[in-house]
Amino acid sequence: MSDSPAALDLAVDGVSVDLAGVRLVDDITLTARAGQVVGLIGPNGSGKSTLLRCVYRALRPASGAVLLGGDELHALAPREAARRVAALPQEHSAEFDFTVAEVVGMGRLPHRRGALAGPSAGDGDRCAEALRRVGAAHLAARGFLSLSGGEKQRVLIARALVQEPKVLVLDEPTNHLDIAHQLEVLALVREAGPTVLTALHDLNLAAGHCDLLYVIEDGRIVASGPPAEVLEPDLLAEVFKVRATPVRHPVTGAVQLLLDRLP
Repeated sequence: MSDSPAALDLAVDGVSVDLAGVRLVDDITLTARAGQVVGLIGPNGSGKSTLLRCVYRALRPASGAVLLGGDELHALAPREAARRVAALPQEHSAEFDFTVAEVVGMGRLPHRRGALAGPSAGDGDRCAEALRRVGAAHLAARGFLSLSGGEKQRVLIARALVQEPKVLVLDEPTNHLDIAHQLEVLALVREAGPTVLTALHDLNLAAGHCDLLYVIEDGRIVASGPPAEVLEPDLLAEVFKVRATPVRHPVTGAVQLLLDRLP
């Protein structure tokens, strides 16, 4: 997938989201520069997933805008938006038992010339390569519904990558994955080259793999910056209700956290 289009700047500009009369996201502004991996961290119910749903067009904000390379996302035609943004939501469902190869092939639909057009000559090769890169090539002929949670997650990441997006939105992409696949997937999405906006629960994964972090609490950004600046004990005690001791990874130098309950 080396011919993937160039990454785009992503800007969330004053976005608020109301659902059932409740404001879940309140005037959030953030920026991810082209090719950056930007993480959203915060406790459960803080608004991370709601914000991401605006970025991949599952929700329309009550106010504010999502900009891709300066273009307003929600003003784009659906096919054009799908060429620019791919998403891995936290929740996914499949009513029909497609094969893994068919599920990954769905990532190529935005690139076809029309609704009835078949796959191009190179689509099969792209899909096979994406499955290989996530360590799932051996699953190609399996039914998607027969897979374990971790296998499904890797297949869906392959589908997002084969879409060749300029912006990749990931909501807890390491869910269901063992530690080796967690590390591989996060390295892979960086290597693939798009701008990445991801929500992560694991603060050490966020610290080790993100260029910038935004901390969300009660629908608002309460801190932002490089991981080493953001992941400091007082903030983590206030937002996450944990005692954190930052240390430096002996090989990478990235900040890592030793976590315990507050006394």
